[in-house]
Amino acid sequence: MKTFVTMGRGGAGKTSFVALMTKFLIASAKTPLLLVDADPDQNLAEMTGIDIQSEGKNTIAELLSETFISRGGTTVGIAPSARIENTIWERGLYEGEYFDFLSVGTKWIEGCYCLPDAALKKALGTITRNYQFILIDSPGGLEHLNRKIASSVDMIFDIMGPSSKSFQHVKRAHRIIREVGITFDQFYVIGGYAFPDELGERAATETGLPYLGKIANDDMVAEYVLSGRSLINIPDTSLAYQSVTKILDRIIND
Repeated sequence: MKTFVTMGRGGAGKTSFVALMTKFLIASAKTPLLLVDADPDQNLAEMTGIDIQSEGKNTIAELLSETFISRGGTTVGIAPSARIENTIWERGLYEGEYFDFLSVGTKWIEGCYCLPDAALKKALGTITRNYQFILIDSPGGLEHLNRKIASSVDMIFDIMGPSSKSFQHVKRAHRIIREVGITFDQFYVIGGYAFPDELGERAATETGLPYLGKIANDDMVAEYVLSGRSLINIPDTSLAYQSVTKILDRIIND
C-alpha cells in the first residue's frame, strides 16, 4: 500500500489532478484505491462521480457533530478519535467498484479542524483493507501539515500556480513537512493548468525539488468540472489526462 498526498495553493488544480490520477490508476489496474478528501471545499467527490449524501454516507465532520453535539458526547477520559473510529468506517466510507472514499467535510463547529483531522488520522491508522494506493487531497493552506493526517507517505505532489506565492508555498511546505516529522520517499513539483511551460526549469532550481512537468490546460476538463461530470469518465483524448498519464508513467509504471 502506497500513500500519495497532493497539495498546493487553492485554484492550482490539485483536486482535478487527484481525480485524473484516479482515472490513470484504474486504467492501469492498480486498484482498489482509497480516496481521502481532506479539503473542506469537498470537490473531490463530485470530480470522481460520487454523491455522498445520496449514497447515505456522512463526512467525518458530520459524524463528529452528531456524536459530540446532538448526542451530548464528551471528550473526557477517552480520545474522541478512538470513540468514533468504527463509526467512520461504517457510516463514512463510500465503497465503490474501483475505489473507496472518505471525506473530512466542512467545519462542524467554531474553531479549527484539529478534531476531524485527528479522527481521520486514527481511522487511517486502522486500515485493514488491501488498498494498493491511498490518495489524499489536502487543503490549500499549510496549517493541516502540523496535524499530520498521514505521518508517513510515499509521494507528495505540490501543484504550482503561476505566482511567486506558489514558489514560496512549495518551499514552506517542504520545510514544515520535515520539521513536524512527516516522513516521505519523494517530494515532486508539478505545474498546474495555468503554470507557464517556460517556468519549469526555474521551479526545479528555486525549490530544489524534482519538477515532473505540467498539467495541460484543457477546455474539456473545464467543461466537465463546470457541468459537475466525473473526470473518471473523461475521454482518454483529454489533453490534461494525457499530460497526467505522461507524468505518472515516469514514477509509477517505471
